[in-house]
Amino acid sequence: MQNLLIVGTDTDVGKTVVTTALVAYWHAYRSPDALALMKLLQTGEGDGELYRELFEFPQPPETLVPVKFNTPVAPPVAAEREGMAIDLGKIWQTYQTLQQTYPFVFVEALGGLGSPVTHELTVADIAAQWCLNAVLVVPVKLGAIAQTVANVALSRQVKLNLKGIILNCCQPVTEEQLKDWTPVDLIQSLTHLPILGTIPYLANPKEKSKLVQIASNLDLERIFAV
Repeated sequence: MQNLLIVGTDTDVGKTVVTTALVAYWHAYRSPDALALMKLLQTGEGDGELYRELFEFPQPPETLVPVKFNTPVAPPVAAEREGMAIDLGKIWQTYQTLQQTYPFVFVEALGGLGSPVTHELTVADIAAQWCLNAVLVVPVKLGAIAQTVANVALSRQVKLNLKGIILNCCQPVTEEQLKDWTPVDLIQSLTHLPILGTIPYLANPKEKSKLVQIASNLDLERIFAV
């Protein structure tokens, strides 16, 4: 198995919902000891704390978020404000250790594929260098099509293997809005990628049984495939 990057078109589009849903499904139906999870890098509070709240992982807790900044802005800006450097070596070493220890590793990105990790490298650059497979999380909202096309174009520029697209309802939407804002046929035609499923709006994104249920409705065979 190759490892999987969960990346979005932007910030606050539902990467964490997709990540926790996939982890919840894996813990329910596969071996929890065979899975590791890491956040590529975190600024501000959020994902690392949620991971520890929802799940018990076999890995050391510090490997969930190997590098973290307190300021909730882009990593290069956060590092400058806090007088620190972004230790890519530590991030890479953490990933290397996890992939050598566990059969499968989920990596949650920050922001979109074009989001900066350093002054020189984006999420797309890191993912391509690490030879990760990836799924792209797209929010159901007006403007989603353009963001999707732009992120897919960037993925192809760096030769990143995108398995497909997961639509996520960040807010309650009607069926008409779902079809108008994220038309499946149009997105698939423009990107030449499959839609792997749609995640409905979750009033309580911490309910593990619901997370398992929505993950089971995704194209897991393609998501988990080598």
